[in-house]
Amino acid sequence: MAERYDVLVIGSGPAGLTAAHAAARHGARVGLVDAQALPGGQVWRHDVRFSAPAFARRCMQATLEHIKIDWLPQTRVVGAEPGRLLVEDPRSARWLKYGALVLATGAREVLLPFPGWTLPGVTGAGGLQALAKQGWPLAGKRVVVAGSGPLLLAAAATARRHGARVLAVFEQADRAAMLRFTRGLWRWPARVMQAAVLRAQLAGVPYHFGSVVTAAQGEDALREIEVSGPRGQRRIACDQLAVGFGLAPNVELACMLGCQLEAEGAQQRVRVDARQHTSVPGVYAAGEVCGIGGRDSALIEGAIAGLAATGARTGIASLQRRRAQARAFARQLRETFAIDQRVRALAQPDTLVCRCEDVTLGALDAHVDARGAKLATRCGMGPCQGRICATALAELGRAAGIAARPPLFPARLETLALAPADGIAASLAT
Repeated sequence: MAERYDVLVIGSGPAGLTAAHAAARHGARVGLVDAQALPGGQVWRHDVRFSAPAFARRCMQATLEHIKIDWLPQTRVVGAEPGRLLVEDPRSARWLKYGALVLATGAREVLLPFPGWTLPGVTGAGGLQALAKQGWPLAGKRVVVAGSGPLLLAAAATARRHGARVLAVFEQADRAAMLRFTRGLWRWPARVMQAAVLRAQLAGVPYHFGSVVTAAQGEDALREIEVSGPRGQRRIACDQLAVGFGLAPNVELACMLGCQLEAEGAQQRVRVDARQHTSVPGVYAAGEVCGIGGRDSALIEGAIAGLAATGARTGIASLQRRRAQARAFARQLRETFAIDQRVRALAQPDTLVCRCEDVTLGALDAHVDARGAKLATRCGMGPCQGRICATALAELGRAAGIAARPPLFPARLETLALAPADGIAASLAT
């Protein structure tokens, strides 16, 4: 028998935690679902060596200990129908019914292909953070962090905290753009403090503007990288390279539910109204899935969504004013750290773009649409279901439309057996 919740929240990052807490405080029975074993999402991912920030611990404790909230860890959403979701955990699968649904599904890294990016030792910037926090040995390793955006500083600081020798940070944005961005930070004092703390943690680490890693080299593992910057080309020997070009909203579940999407650069985000309501009745969205905005936006939007999902009419207006300021900062980030054409031109015809199915960029040349590319090359049909290659190809302006399809994640056959014959199972045969 399916469980039923007044409000079901998908994702336990900052947006999901505040949404669940706000809804529970207004009397709703809440289910909080996350694929991970512990709450916090990517922003507050559990670190095996270091405690989460005090504010994060308080937020997680207040939510998980609330009597009206059921915490459902290690639970993935496999499929969706109006009013219910098919989920799977390590032991079983079941349907979860809901009166209102809050999507706080977050975002994933934008990984762009370049020569050598599949070598062992090359990861995303956020990927390096996740590996370090889960115990990946970094002590004494020579690490270079490159790409664009504030995530680079956070990744470098995490690596250094775990014992790595951070050789340098290479930021693609030029010095002039960074100066303009810095001058405008007075409007967000908390952001100034965050940046100052990160720079202090990286004291002595060179920070280069207008610089792009153009290639990674090595036989069985990374040995050195090539960097192009204002002073020309240079080679750097290193053991680990972390490259990140921002984030892309995880809109797959929203898309399956029929929520209207809108463009955010080359990617898509869920369109919501002033109360975080999507185009689908009873479905709300908050945080990065509504556009990359960072932790502060996620916390505010989660609270709005949680209140709105219970039908609350008070307490939302003040949050909406705070949201406007937080989203203004997000717009500044997008403008300053927009991906440069130099980066989009790095992939060569023999560069892999779909790592799951070993598909090169050149193999897509003969195909004008996503369906043709998938049928001929299997691009986007591997275990990640297009999440990595579709995101990259959208940024490259190639084969747009390759995306995940149901089931949302690889699932057990016994789970798929619970789906209607004309639903998920049927889609696997098409």
